[in-house]
Amino acid sequence: MSTETATVSNTEVPENLKPASKKGYTVNEQGAHNISMGNPNPHQIPKFDDPYEEREWILEHMAGVFRVFGRRGYTEGSAGHISVRDPVEPNTFWINPLGIHFSLLKASDMVRVDEDGNLVGGNTSAPINAAGFAIHSALHKARPDINAACHTHSPYGKAYSAFGLPLEMLNQDACTFYNSHCVYKDFGGVAIEKEEGEAIAKAVGENNKCVILQNHGLLTTGRTVDEAGYLYTLMERTCEVQLLADAAAAGGKKKQIIGDSEAAYTAYMGSDPETLYLEFQNDLALEKHYDDSFMTFTKAKAKAA
Repeated sequence: MSTETATVSNTEVPENLKPASKKGYTVNEQGAHNISMGNPNPHQIPKFDDPYEEREWILEHMAGVFRVFGRRGYTEGSAGHISVRDPVEPNTFWINPLGIHFSLLKASDMVRVDEDGNLVGGNTSAPINAAGFAIHSALHKARPDINAACHTHSPYGKAYSAFGLPLEMLNQDACTFYNSHCVYKDFGGVAIEKEEGEAIAKAVGENNKCVILQNHGLLTTGRTVDEAGYLYTLMERTCEVQLLADAAAAGGKKKQIIGDSEAAYTAYMGSDPETLYLEFQNDLALEKHYDDSFMTFTKAKAKAA
């Protein structure tokens, strides 16, 4: 599979995607309105006039992604990290502290770090994961469009990464990754070296959203941490389904692969930042229902009111 993607805006479908499927189906523009019928999309990405208010919102959603990951069992010791670009000082980013279980993380636990690895804000009394810094700092430098990135050592991602192969377009959900993911084959051990992080960022390239790190696991990115978080949960599940399908194929079942035009149409329909943000809100709402302690800024304001 190609490691390059076409650049598509939220306007007209490019001519090379018309008609976007063999059945002649087309879509005029990307966005969550394509799947929201009867009333507008209930989960719009908010816009902020105050970057400090945006920072608090981002950190609470970042902590929410960790809670989802924790509930889904993506933890493995101290491995795993999420980063988000800071809206106040965009040359810095936030990352989780080392040694706290995903299910215990709160917005106020996060650490802000600069491009040189200096802890410059938030929970500066805590250490951060050196490998996390190497990978995420390189990604944020290389891709100004990436505001968030997720990487953990989740079980099915690790299992499928052992093959060093891209995902097959086996079902509708897998099409989210059509021509937007790649494989980084040059495993170099624990990624604490600057060069290893830069090599991973180079493999992601200019357009990919996700990467399968061979013999390592998965990494996803997004314009929002919600998008990156949803892509991670979807990619982990897609790896699980791929392994199940491969096992059945080894027993004699024949896999049916979705064609390029149908995969392109499906990807265009549902893989834009607005739609992917919407897709994550169900899981986030469930975490708030179970335990909203990760929303430290919102709770502090409510207590002060």
